[in-house]
Amino acid sequence: MTIQVFGHKSPDTDSTGSPIIWAWYLNEVKGVAAAPKLLGEPNTEADFVLKRWKLDKPEIIKGVEAGAPVVIVDTNNPAELPDSINDADVLAIIDHHKLVGGLETKGPIDITIRPLACTATIMIDLMGDDAAKMPDAIKGAALSCILSDTLEFRSPTTTDHDREVVEKLATDLGIDITAYAAEMFEAKSDVSAFSDAELLRMDSKEYNVDGKEFRVSVLETTAPKIVLDRKDSLMASMVEVAKEDGADQVLLFVIDILNEEATLLVPNDLVKSVAEKSFGATVTGDTVVLPGVMSRKKQIIPNLKV
Repeated sequence: MTIQVFGHKSPDTDSTGSPIIWAWYLNEVKGVAAAPKLLGEPNTEADFVLKRWKLDKPEIIKGVEAGAPVVIVDTNNPAELPDSINDADVLAIIDHHKLVGGLETKGPIDITIRPLACTATIMIDLMGDDAAKMPDAIKGAALSCILSDTLEFRSPTTTDHDREVVEKLATDLGIDITAYAAEMFEAKSDVSAFSDAELLRMDSKEYNVDGKEFRVSVLETTAPKIVLDRKDSLMASMVEVAKEDGADQVLLFVIDILNEEATLLVPNDLVKSVAEKSFGATVTGDTVVLPGVMSRKKQIIPNLKV
């Protein structure tokens, strides 16, 4: 059976590109039949990357059949995976997030979780000398994944190794890192075609904090005003999105890539309390700016308190 390779729901660039990279490796290097999949529509930046490198958009799947062989990348959280994931035959996990727990496998598997900024960096390490065989399109996908997850090295998750891998890939491809990252971030910032509900779910993950279920959404952009001009309707939409998704509250952080800060929308007293207890912020209105906050994984999630 063909191995299905996929990342988390609400796929960003890493969860779109890394399945493509690893499926290429399994097919072309290991001689094992594999196919990249998505668990939703890719965001605007990921869609730009697919078009820029002339990569086919992976098939979008809603679930996996019992016993189907799969490789999970860019997550190990069952809440971000198909409901039937524990019925599948999970062969491997490649990730750079904290270990959550809850996944069950049919037998021993390969698990690689490393403190790097991006799954694609880990994959290149795992390939070893075979990484040199990557065609330009796959190198372009890897470059894009790492630039996206590091926000062009602005994110505190960035390591020297992530930077080294990017610089080598960019040299191989003849790419100007700053110019290419600007193109990616411009694509990420174009959210005009999306409804409020789509924006709230576009790059979001579910977390339980002190008994409260939160959908923690981030929108990384070089044009935060475009999003913040919609704050009233976004906050109104949070009620229905939370209800539909079984959450107590949606937390929306608008990440200003260039100014390296986040703006948290504050629709009610619960979010005001979260902002004050989690980030030591003083909240006086319906938004609060959090200087230096860029990473959901490293700066937002570990600090959340109710």
